[in-house]
Amino acid sequence: MRDEWEHAHTDYTKPAQRPAPASLAESEDDWRRCLEGDTPNGWLIQHSAMTEALASGRPMYLLHTTKHISAIRNSGELHVSTGCLVGALYCSPLVRQREGWRPHNLGAYLMQTKPNTTPIIFEVTSDAPIPTKGVDYLHLGAIHLRTYLRYQSFLTPAENDHLERALTAGLRTAAVFLDTALRNAAGFATKATEFIDQLAAAVPAVPFLGYLYFEVLSEYLMLHSATPETKSYAQAGELNNWLYKRLAFAAVDGMHELFDLARFQPCHQQLVQLIDGVEPALVPGVAEYVRRRLSHLFSHTALHPSQDAATVTFRGTDLGTLREVAPGLIGQMVFREIRYMPRYQQLYHCFEKAKALEAWDYWNHVGIPTPFNGILPKGEIGIHPVYPRSAIRAWTATQDSKGFLHPAQEVAAVFTPHLASWWAPPRHRGQKPTADSRITVDRGAPSPLPSHRSSIKGISA
Repeated sequence: MRDEWEHAHTDYTKPAQRPAPASLAESEDDWRRCLEGDTPNGWLIQHSAMTEALASGRPMYLLHTTKHISAIRNSGELHVSTGCLVGALYCSPLVRQREGWRPHNLGAYLMQTKPNTTPIIFEVTSDAPIPTKGVDYLHLGAIHLRTYLRYQSFLTPAENDHLERALTAGLRTAAVFLDTALRNAAGFATKATEFIDQLAAAVPAVPFLGYLYFEVLSEYLMLHSATPETKSYAQAGELNNWLYKRLAFAAVDGMHELFDLARFQPCHQQLVQLIDGVEPALVPGVAEYVRRRLSHLFSHTALHPSQDAATVTFRGTDLGTLREVAPGLIGQMVFREIRYMPRYQQLYHCFEKAKALEAWDYWNHVGIPTPFNGILPKGEIGIHPVYPRSAIRAWTATQDSKGFLHPAQEVAAVFTPHLASWWAPPRHRGQKPTADSRITVDRGAPSPLPSHRSSIKGISA
């Protein structure tokens, strides 16, 4: 069990060691060297302010925003959420400066776009430096599948039957593209424009592809961007989160109301328009990057490491076989399909608490009180609710006119191993992106930055 969680985490201070299917044209280590060494912002993968603060052994200071401060005070409890951090309180880093606490640019984004929320400053003091191992939700598929099979009896026969039919239909519809992605990962390149159009058409059948597509583009933007805004954040040791937020909201109508990447499916023409609206200089390389990177990530996250990407096929392969061949993909499909069931609000805690308990056990074992989203260390970091070797304090905060936060009143509440209630998103299969995908970059993102990047060994937490 812990081996599966180890597989789902990435340690950015060590060479890539995750086992992979055979015949991939590029290894994970090849991609790590490319992303770190051949992009303007790749150095931030190992040396972001957040990862250096983790490794420093000093207290971590984190920002959380909430609409429920009264309920927290009245109950004296803090509950955590699921999502990309599995079972942690979603936060972003804070940097202590003379003027006050400066939010990470992700935190500045949350403060600006989530009105009527109360900012909370958390101080997490651990007993040792924290490993820079982040959980990558794209690699959780096998865990999703194992959890479903373990608690399959919680579903009615009709629900299980519906789930199997939905998966079979989705795989049948997308099989040609899935095979195309595997062949591309094995080195047999197809035309990038056609690849992306086929990808966009396959997303409604296999929603996990929308998540892969979005994360690949987010990575491309954050690592390749060379705007003054991005350079300013890089000086502070931060990847620019505003880029992919703008991309998502321009790509899909209503994304600001429900951030659902199952609806992210721009075709090639729309993709070009989207990237042109974010940063025109990045348009020429985006299609080929998506083709190569998504093909590799799909093969790596979908297939069991014992498989050969050059010989696996999804066409005509039954679901039982695919559970063994591609447990990562089947698990991701199960996880997303089951969320749309009418009874899932009742079943949510059964399936998600089971995974959270395993994650908490793994984090306790390896010494992680503050897990982060490890697709990239971009600033999504959380607080593990039942870490036995850390002390946590919290204060409500006020924000001054320059964007700095200041502690106001201490919050007398403790973390508990409970998941916050979850509301199932409505199904939006096949919804098209916005008609006009062109967007304008807002250069006025409010976040006071230091005049120079902090030294590698002197990061202020």
